[in-house]
Amino acid sequence: MTAVKKNIWVILFSLLYVALNAYLIWIDQEYLTLAPVGLLAIYFAIFYTEYTFLGIAFLTPFSINIEEYVEGFGLFLPTEPLLFGLMILLLLQQTQKNLIKPFVWNNPIIWTVGFYLFWTLVTSITSTNPVASFKFLLAKLWFIIPLLLFAPSIFLNRKNVVRFIWLFCIAMVCVIAITIVKHAAYSFGEKEGHWVMWPFFKDHTIYGAAVALMTPLIFGLYFSRKHSVLVQLALILLILITLIGLYFSYTRAAWVSIIAALMVLAAIKFKIHFKYLATIGVIAIVFLFFSWDNIQMELERNKFEHTTEEFGEKLQSATNVTTDASNLERLNRWACAIQMFQDRPVFGFGPGTYAFEYARFQDPENLTIISTNFGDMGNAHSEYLGPLSEMGFLGLIAILLVVTAIFYKGITLYQKWPSEDKEMRTLLLAMNMALVTYFVHGILNNYLDTDKASVPIWGMCAIFIAQEAILRSNALPKAKDSDK
Repeated sequence: MTAVKKNIWVILFSLLYVALNAYLIWIDQEYLTLAPVGLLAIYFAIFYTEYTFLGIAFLTPFSINIEEYVEGFGLFLPTEPLLFGLMILLLLQQTQKNLIKPFVWNNPIIWTVGFYLFWTLVTSITSTNPVASFKFLLAKLWFIIPLLLFAPSIFLNRKNVVRFIWLFCIAMVCVIAITIVKHAAYSFGEKEGHWVMWPFFKDHTIYGAAVALMTPLIFGLYFSRKHSVLVQLALILLILITLIGLYFSYTRAAWVSIIAALMVLAAIKFKIHFKYLATIGVIAIVFLFFSWDNIQMELERNKFEHTTEEFGEKLQSATNVTTDASNLERLNRWACAIQMFQDRPVFGFGPGTYAFEYARFQDPENLTIISTNFGDMGNAHSEYLGPLSEMGFLGLIAILLVVTAIFYKGITLYQKWPSEDKEMRTLLLAMNMALVTYFVHGILNNYLDTDKASVPIWGMCAIFIAQEAILRSNALPKAKDSDK
């Protein structure tokens, strides 16, 4: 009789739930039907924080920006609400017990990111649009606090490092596969290649950046250890899908970033000393300075368009600054960013304000067929010039310090890691190459204000911080036979 009563209550509750959802749909309040999902997410975040965090790595490639459906309000679902909730939860728990491990504060990555956030706060106060700037700062915090301050303690467990990479790569491959199937229906046309990744990615540029970023990671998983035949075949399939997705992304910056990563890989493998690389870099800069007029004349002879289907010609079109509208518009944005910096060199116009300010800095000679007089086409298209225009000279210095700290710790960590531990050593190298692809890509575009870039990048930084703590404490796990 008791069992019957329980079943009746379950049936009644289910009917009530269905009726409530039907009513919400009838009154055009469909979004409220997601409330149970939100409650479930809160439950998991409180009682299964570690799994919630790892789940975010899987959900990131699938996230959707509701700005596509709700005008004037941008938010990536479900990742950003989850990250914001985790930030609040972890900060509240931090007041009761010390969740942030002491070793976290002793890392240059944290120091440089802290300086970047401090200067973001200062320039938000002096901003021409404080509301936009403080929203920008808040968004940075809900990425950085959970991913960079609390996640290192999760990554002290090696299994979680591997899980994080696997989850992100599997989800990315799923999105790539869906995109390839959709693209195939249009015979892999170049124009269709700009939007077939929707709704998971806004356009082919951010999609290409994400595919390029995960390419070294999927290779890292393959070479990190001896796998069973089934897992090995599965990884080969994932690699093939990734490479196909990279090619048909039609994103020149992504292709160039992969080439840059291979060059850095060669420098690391051949153990080329930093002073030699620095010397080559200085010579290259001097050569560019004194030969710029001749180089510019050669660039102006380049008539290759990015709309060509030929891979070689498409790569060459990356230097077409005469007729290629995409390149010319990027130069227009860069010129606006530099002029904005010159107008307000100390504090800039404020974080997140470029899109509201750059219109009046457009030179008529730089306008292209895709330019708008209202300046409503987005950001500065550079991870470095954006902070320069929005946060002044120290804004550029701050982001350069962050990038320098990331690669200094990432590469030195790889070099110091015991060669006997093949798995972690290979994954560290793969993560360094993944970061190279993004920050080279960052010369031409900026996506660190999105979950697609922030989750994997800050996640990998957290892995570096955790693994350095392990290395310092001499708590390295003994390598298994399968890892040798």
